[in-house]
Amino acid sequence: MLTRDLSQLANNSFDAVIVGGGIYGACIAREAALRGLSTALVEKADFGHATSANSMKIVHGGLRYLQHADINRMRRSSRERTALMRIAPHLVHPLPCLMPIYGHGLKGREAMAAALLLNHLISYDRNQVDDPQKHLPRGKVISADDCLKLFPDLTATGLSGAAIWYDAQMYNSERLTLSFILSAAEQGAQVANYVNVTGFLHENNRVTGVKVVDQLTGEPFPIYSEMVINASGPWIDHVLNLLSGKPPKLGIRLAKAVNIMTRPIFDKYAVGVSGRTPVNGSRSDTDRLLFVTPWRDQALIGTTYELYDEDPDMLRVTERDLQVLLERINEICPRAHLTLDDVNRAYCGLVPASDVNPQSGRFKRAGRYQIRDHRLDGFAGLISVLGVKYTTARNIAEKVIDRVQQARGENVVSSHSDKIPLYGGNIHRFERFVESATSQCSLDLSPVALRPLLYNYGTAYRDVLRYVRAPFQRGDHRSEELALLEAQIVYSVRHEMAQKLSDVIFRRTEVGANGHPGQETLALCAHIMADELGWSATKVQHEVEDVEEHFLLSRSTSEQRSL
Repeated sequence: MLTRDLSQLANNSFDAVIVGGGIYGACIAREAALRGLSTALVEKADFGHATSANSMKIVHGGLRYLQHADINRMRRSSRERTALMRIAPHLVHPLPCLMPIYGHGLKGREAMAAALLLNHLISYDRNQVDDPQKHLPRGKVISADDCLKLFPDLTATGLSGAAIWYDAQMYNSERLTLSFILSAAEQGAQVANYVNVTGFLHENNRVTGVKVVDQLTGEPFPIYSEMVINASGPWIDHVLNLLSGKPPKLGIRLAKAVNIMTRPIFDKYAVGVSGRTPVNGSRSDTDRLLFVTPWRDQALIGTTYELYDEDPDMLRVTERDLQVLLERINEICPRAHLTLDDVNRAYCGLVPASDVNPQSGRFKRAGRYQIRDHRLDGFAGLISVLGVKYTTARNIAEKVIDRVQQARGENVVSSHSDKIPLYGGNIHRFERFVESATSQCSLDLSPVALRPLLYNYGTAYRDVLRYVRAPFQRGDHRSEELALLEAQIVYSVRHEMAQKLSDVIFRRTEVGANGHPGQETLALCAHIMADELGWSATKVQHEVEDVEEHFLLSRSTSEQRSL
């Protein structure tokens, strides 16, 4: 349960305060709390609202790292994939992946078969989880004919086969991030959204905390802490600039990453497709490969990258971004014929860039995380962490808290966060859990209605059901949907720190998962929150308008398209 009690932040001193509530800050807070450190976390907007929400939903096992013979990163990714399926069995599930193979040689059928064999050997312990539903089969190479049977729309010219392997997929990446936050709070961490860091506290050349402002009331207050961990992602240098004197910088370059959700293209498999030329207008070396991933009966397509040197707060998806991505996928998969009208949602986030060529502007997406103890820069008590992958956030959090304990002169406590279930994740066999819950539901909800709750909340679904109001008609999809929607919104306000309509639409429920839910549904959600939070009619209108700005709306030619 999350309770936004800012007096607990203002009136206590902590061992560690984390700045940033994305997946890295969330994992660090949980790790610190599990090891017995008194912990606080503040996020200037809502938890997981920025880069952590811009996800293709894939939990990668690191197969692509074989291109660079980076076995260590591959091992780490494979272990973290297994760990996430173990500790969040309701939110992370196996995903079959396929990549068409054209020709022979270094990128052909024979090389891919060798790569899949190495992947099998390197990830030998990938199935060390009790639940058979989480087991990942060995990869294989199939013939061109078998590939075309699965996906007849692929270009057949030069096709020599396809590689099939298995990764994992997040059912709901926003709720996975929130589950780490909830788990941290369950272990005693004090967390709060909409609290912005405006400066640092100092004493004898040491950072002793942060100055913050409650974004909802404008009230400033200090938070005292022995260690401050800057996990603010794209804002990492902005936060460091709040230090007095000559603040250090990580000096990172940022790239804008864009993904879109469209009507479905491929079924069951996440398909990696590549072209022979770079994306027009983009200079990223990673744009040649796109993934088309089935998710919620839609297709997630991405990712394109472009250098970004503006204020992170001004990041927006533009129509040009969409045209670039659509042009790319239509070039690679001509039969898709995707247009702007097919785009149901668009996502963007900022990721670290590396190897930027100042002449050509070409760059690569950074592949290495950074953990920097700023006592080397004259600011003891401050650590910055910059992550690069959602998949490995828990592992990097483990390393960060190792550093914190070392800096505190303590013995490093062994981490068990890869085995302790997240909030709602204490599920031994997921399929049995779903079967039992749907057959024994006391409210007589249909399995179709109940199933999304089981995936989103895990064992905590029972707490949500307490807020379901009768009557509703079993088997009537709309009736059950409205009853469960109201229950989830009330639950998210009372127990998950939802403060704004956007929190509920995008990060607590599935309402906005597949695109705009319609004006009627938005208005209903806003009025339920208004009843809970005492909003005025003007406030309701403002909240609805704010949500509209986040959507890419497909409208008729007589209406305006907005981002």
